[in-house]
Amino acid sequence: MNNYDVVIIGASASGLMCAIEAGKRGRQVLVLDHATKACKKVLISGGGRCNFTNLEISADNFISNNPHFCKSALSRFSQWDFIAMINAYQIPYHERDHGQLFCDDSARDIRDMLLSECRQNKVSIKLETSIERVAKLVEGFMLETSRGEIKSASLVIASGGLSIPRMGATPFGYKIAEQFGIPVCQPFAGLVPFTLQDKDKSRFAPLSGIAIDSVVSSPRKSFRENLLFTHRGLSGPAMLQVSSYWQPGETLHIDLLPDMDLLVELNKLKQEASKLQVKTVLGRYLPKRLVTTLIDAGLLEQPVAGLSGLQCQKLADAIHNWQIKPNGTEGYRTAEVTVGGVDTNALSSKTMESKAIKGLYFIGEVVDVTGWLGGYNFQWAWSSGWCAGQYV
Repeated sequence: MNNYDVVIIGASASGLMCAIEAGKRGRQVLVLDHATKACKKVLISGGGRCNFTNLEISADNFISNNPHFCKSALSRFSQWDFIAMINAYQIPYHERDHGQLFCDDSARDIRDMLLSECRQNKVSIKLETSIERVAKLVEGFMLETSRGEIKSASLVIASGGLSIPRMGATPFGYKIAEQFGIPVCQPFAGLVPFTLQDKDKSRFAPLSGIAIDSVVSSPRKSFRENLLFTHRGLSGPAMLQVSSYWQPGETLHIDLLPDMDLLVELNKLKQEASKLQVKTVLGRYLPKRLVTTLIDAGLLEQPVAGLSGLQCQKLADAIHNWQIKPNGTEGYRTAEVTVGGVDTNALSSKTMESKAIKGLYFIGEVVDVTGWLGGYNFQWAWSSGWCAGQYV
């Protein structure tokens, strides 16, 4: 039987960060993963450029049943600490909208940095390894794997959530939690496009490819970003963001012209006795295809000067408070993250260790901490992995 101080299940962003930190402390570390490559999600993220963190990180950018849980980890290993690692490796990067940081060249730069740090700190990584059973011993844990039995003093679960099953996502981490009596907050797909009811899908499918700067609101949260019409439904950053807060059956409210008050504009044109048709006025601000889909044809042909107060209000509501009830989401197939996970009330926010099972740790996406779109989930991976690495 092979003996290690620390076994980490998941060669993920959080798993490798934890391994590096434990290795720095002289711990004998083994990382196991069923995948053929380490950091598979890192490699595909950000269109292959990896949105590795964000300049503006706070607990407000995360969803959890315990919104305070992430604060300790995020403050002890911050975005600035990860940026310092990037700079030490001279990895070129750039800032995009909303403080998002991306590699200039390739996400492989991040993966290679993590693997280099693992080598320097004598971390062993074994891929294409399945875990058949995990058992608690009086001291430590015993794992039955496709490579034989392995014993470890500490066991870290960094196996991720259920998003993007084609990348090998499984419920392994949740099953381990349940095996040891640790509660799991119901997981669901987050940062995911919406699908539409059949009547809406056929109505809006011709708009596929149109992107609009919008404010999209669910009952709990609003986001201002681009909304993208697709042949399947609604996507784009605004929709992905709000999807993590949306619950089935809820109606979304969308402001398609957040920088202006259409009612004020229409009333102004009425006072000027403008002969412009409604479609001409709306066409100044919105794509023609969208206007003709949302607004009745009869109303579009009317001159603004002839509109009643009620008609002006109706037009303003259609644009500033467009309401649509999604059929659902595309689910884990295209979700960027899993919302929910191992209940943070069962873990130490300082160490990520289970309060009930000594030596068992949970980090990264498997935990009930989910970030917004924009590098926040990677920062949670780095921060939670770093924290656990100080104690395993």
